[in-house]
Amino acid sequence: MRREEEDKSSESGCTLIGPSISIKGEITGEDDLTVQGQVEGTIDLKKNHITIGKTGRIKADVNGRSITIEGEVEGNLLGEKKIVLRPSGRVRGDMRAPAINLEEGAKFKGNIAMEAWDEKQPTLKEVPLAQDRNAPTKS
Repeated sequence: MRREEEDKSSESGCTLIGPSISIKGEITGEDDLTVQGQVEGTIDLKKNHITIGKTGRIKADVNGRSITIEGEVEGNLLGEKKIVLRPSGRVRGDMRAPAINLEEGAKFKGNIAMEAWDEKQPTLKEVPLAQDRNAPTKS
């Protein structure tokens, strides 16, 4: 991380959703986010870092500048810069980012697209990453 990015991220602060907190709905904002609790819905922090801690349980689509997963996520991940799946992390869903790191021991089921992301591109919900292999083909 460049020095300018480090300074910017420390200025913006970090919000913590503790292990005893459960949220249903949409999370948006301008701070970095660490989730140790439960979230169901969407997390949309395109300009910020999102960490799903070891006790974090997410059933949501997650959009962020960079995303680190140490807990469990059921949903699609869209990272502007990168996505990191730590050894304790589990993801069921699709991931799209220019850089994706699956560390040894991590559990993942879904599709990966390593491509640049920009706001003009549709979200993961709008464009599937892979065709349904069970769908009938046109002759």
